[in-house]
Amino acid sequence: MQASGKNAGLGIALVSAAAFGGSGVAAKPLIEAGLDPLHMVWLRVAGGALVLSPLAWRHRCLLRRKPALLAGFGLVAVAGVQAFYFASLSRIPVGVALLLEYLGPALLLGYIRFVQRKPVSRAAAAGAAVAVVGLACVVEIWSGLSLDPLGVLLGLAAACCQAFYFVFADQGTDGEEVPDPLGVAAFGLIIGTLVMTAIARPWQIDWSVLGGTAELAGAQVPGLVLLGWVVLVATALAYLTGVVSVRRLSPQVAGVVACLEAVVATVLAWVLLGEHLSAPQVLGGALVLGGALIAQSSRTARPDAPPPPGEPGAVLAAGVPVDRESTTA
Repeated sequence: MQASGKNAGLGIALVSAAAFGGSGVAAKPLIEAGLDPLHMVWLRVAGGALVLSPLAWRHRCLLRRKPALLAGFGLVAVAGVQAFYFASLSRIPVGVALLLEYLGPALLLGYIRFVQRKPVSRAAAAGAAVAVVGLACVVEIWSGLSLDPLGVLLGLAAACCQAFYFVFADQGTDGEEVPDPLGVAAFGLIIGTLVMTAIARPWQIDWSVLGGTAELAGAQVPGLVLLGWVVLVATALAYLTGVVSVRRLSPQVAGVVACLEAVVATVLAWVLLGEHLSAPQVLGGALVLGGALIAQSSRTARPDAPPPPGEPGAVLAAGVPVDRESTTA
């Protein structure tokens, strides 16, 4: 956190992508052991909400100050992405659904340019284009291609929700009253849990799966350990770092870096689940990484992004601002 705002934001964004990418490798053994996929999603979101509930209580004033932001983040960025993605999986191949969801950064650039009427840098646009091509290689979209119209629409809906994840995470950064990103993430997961409860029907969960073991990398791992990873790392840590990274960078740059989640998920599946990693997937991973590097080079740290508490660059109590550039490591 003593680094420049740009480097710190990029590092946090990479942590978020890696954390999100580790969800599938821990959740898949539980699903193969008999846990319903929607129940897995509910446990993930509800567990994350429980872990972050102290942050929600600490920032409870956000309920009065930013109710629309919290509702939008919970309904769209949390529940919407999960619900539409899993609905699309029921109708189209996994790789196609994943690619459609990660069109979110490209849709985000269109939203920023044509709806918000803000400039989009060439580097961010080029990075998004390269990342989408790389994702197509990572998921090997040409394998078993079968497009169901409704499934495609559901996948695009997941992409729209993912795009608005970055939009909602960036809300308030242009105004005087900036909502704390930790509070936004905490309340988003709580509201998402309430929505997913109506969809997933958690009272029908087969709890015996969590009490047993599941196979991971040839070893029997307790179900609660796998669930703990999904909740603590792939949800709580992932959402916290994701929201903070948007504040440190920008929605357009953070969105492209987030595409690395698919690469992380593919590599972990290769290492821990024994899934084959082909040459096109390796090339696709390199393209996604290259796209992220191109996008993040488009701008320096946001001048309006509030530094974390205690970091050089915060406004002193006496009202004298500290020059960020003079305090970087």
